[in-house]
Amino acid sequence: MKNGVIITPMKKDIHPKYFPEAKIICACGNSFVAGATKPEIRVEICAKCHPFYTGEEKLLDTAGRVEKFKSRREKAVAPKVKKARTKKVA
Repeated sequence: MKNGVIITPMKKDIHPKYFPEAKIICACGNSFVAGATKPEIRVEICAKCHPFYTGEEKLLDTAGRVEKFKSRREKAVAPKVKKARTKKVA
């Protein structure tokens, strides 16, 4: 007991083995070293082949969402014209 706190030792043999120099291999052929709990990790995409990081990302406007938004915005800004009521003569 230290300063009113009970200190218990860490449990043994419950933590995975840590590999400080694990090899990460991408499907594009790029490989690099990082710390992990497995000695070798294979990934499908990395920073060298990901479209966001390479600048090849293309934004697709599916179903004309931008045009739909613009048309709704124009309708909301345009003033509404009220129809004049006329009395029916019998």
